[in-house]
Amino acid sequence: MSRETLPFPHSSIPPLKPYLPPSSLSSSPSSSHSKPHLTLTYATSLDAALSLAPGVRTTLSGPYSKSMTHYLRTRHDAILVGCTTAIVDNPALNSRLDTITSLDQQPRPIILDPKGRWEFTEDSQVIRLAAEFKGKGPWVITTRGKEGKERGELLGRVGGKYLFLEVGENGRFKWGDVLGLLEEEGVKSVMVEGGGEVINSLLVEPENKLVDSVIVTIAPAWLGQGGVVVSPVRTEGQEQLRLKDVSWQPHGEDVVLCGRIFTQLS
Repeated sequence: MSRETLPFPHSSIPPLKPYLPPSSLSSSPSSSHSKPHLTLTYATSLDAALSLAPGVRTTLSGPYSKSMTHYLRTRHDAILVGCTTAIVDNPALNSRLDTITSLDQQPRPIILDPKGRWEFTEDSQVIRLAAEFKGKGPWVITTRGKEGKERGELLGRVGGKYLFLEVGENGRFKWGDVLGLLEEEGVKSVMVEGGGEVINSLLVEPENKLVDSVIVTIAPAWLGQGGVVVSPVRTEGQEQLRLKDVSWQPHGEDVVLCGRIFTQLS
């Protein structure tokens, strides 16, 4: 086994299955999806922080839960992050699970970039790995006029492309439009990994109704004040935003929380 690959024990898969998209949404008799299955997943500290500060890459997950993340990626058609995550983390957005034998098993990287801020190059990890056939070429969702010609050609060379959407009044994409666009492109499931603005935007009404499952890795650490935290804006009349059908699973020193969103009204 290559040093770059990651194992994930088969015995750890059954507890995750209820929160993952079925192998074939189109053939599942219990599926009523008219949109891609959306799994929201991220790693957080004990004080709900994703990173020490805006723009600071922070490692939270232990090796076991990191392997779990790479397994989860293989169970989704696509991985989605915001442009700030792409800029700050320079992520690979592929799976290094040791059972992967072909490019077809890799998820499609998707970057939300309404303002065209992500200035990727041949050296960007996601581009380089796509050129090496270790991952798929990314799709960059942006507004027309914000795409770069040379970057568009680079995307095309590695099997990626630009996708275009209009933004809402707040200058952001509407999640319903994003999922509709991905459905048109044949995406049946998407795993949203970050960053903070993206995660929080999916936890407010009515967008949180689009989230099918939540998988959170909780690390045994505090990052302190000033970090990027998961703390969605409270909707008027909403007492709590909770999870139901909850499962807690220890993964090494971390704990993985799985559930589905339940909105409790006052």
